[in-house]
Amino acid sequence: MADTTTVRSYPFGPIRGLVIDPMYFWLQEHEPLARVQLPYGEPGWLLTRYDDVRTALGDPRFSLAEATVRDVPRLTPQRYGGILTDQDPPDHTRLRRLVAKAFTARRIEQLRGHAEQITNELLDEMVKQGPPVDLSEALALPLPGLMVCELLGVPYADRDQFRDWVGAWMSVTALTPEQRGDYVGRLAGYLTDLAEQRRQNPTDDLLGALVIASDDGDRLTQDEVVQLTLVILAAGYESTASQIVNFVYALLTHPDQLALLRSRPDLMPGAVDELMRWVPLLAVADVLPRYALKDVELSGGTVRAGEPVLLAKHAANRDWRRYEDPARLDITRDAQGQLGFGHGAHHCLGVSLARMDIQTALAALLDRFPGLRLAVPEAELEWKSGMAVRGPVALPIAW
Repeated sequence: MADTTTVRSYPFGPIRGLVIDPMYFWLQEHEPLARVQLPYGEPGWLLTRYDDVRTALGDPRFSLAEATVRDVPRLTPQRYGGILTDQDPPDHTRLRRLVAKAFTARRIEQLRGHAEQITNELLDEMVKQGPPVDLSEALALPLPGLMVCELLGVPYADRDQFRDWVGAWMSVTALTPEQRGDYVGRLAGYLTDLAEQRRQNPTDDLLGALVIASDDGDRLTQDEVVQLTLVILAAGYESTASQIVNFVYALLTHPDQLALLRSRPDLMPGAVDELMRWVPLLAVADVLPRYALKDVELSGGTVRAGEPVLLAKHAANRDWRRYEDPARLDITRDAQGQLGFGHGAHHCLGVSLARMDIQTALAALLDRFPGLRLAVPEAELEWKSGMAVRGPVALPIAW
């Protein structure tokens, strides 16, 4: 049962690289419903077991919308949220349905050839420059950035400005709230102008499709289009870029898995799922608390109506109750059900785009560079701090 007397300070402490703090696994075994206090907001329950986290992600008894009127547990003075993450069904269902009409797997798949072309061009530049090359700057950031711009119809010439804006969107403590607000405000203004252009002159890109998406006459408002585009940018740009770097790092530090994937390229789709499971993208638990609308029984006890839960998806993905030998990276594992892309009604909208970008980048790197390796000792890598996502600041590679 839950220990209601101990309130732990959270986050637990700085951890380098892709290591998960051992405290999560201690809690999984001994205190799966752990009371925690973040720097701001009310206390909440930290969930670490797979079944509990999956329940909180998918069970309608847990609400994201309730967080908009509560003093949510959070890392910063301001709370995080967005148009899709601040709503529950049926409001969320309406928006999701309209977006799905524009953000289809078919639309993404049509971009695969373009992704392969961009990737090959970026690798050509790497070869011209010669090793060592920072994989982040040379491939991981430009590829998803250009693909999101292509998907949305954002002019190529604006990609560098987009990187700054979206980086600010993903900032936790690297920027002041005022700086972050300024960057995001500029981005929103830019997208408002683009959306208005699409209303005047319809286009076949995603932004154009969002502008005209309708369901029995119901359309997205301009503000909804802009906010949804911000969500897509955040999910499809910085997070994907970080995961490309993290996945390459994980493979380079697990040479047996790298060799296996190189010899068995057919394993790529499953390997990406396994890397999503094994790599802890978020530095801490999900920054979007869910509130129980009713009493809910979980493995560690009862979450009472009105209490918030925080979801440690990275720990849940390493729960031995769900995955055998979970600390081992095994690209032959059936990792379906991993929670890296979420679960339930709020499952990641950009999953098709993210998978395509990652698969394309990894396949091209392994094919082009049979001698791919780290260009510096692993201990010399510097890791991001003050950001929502993990990853090396730079990943120097050689071949």
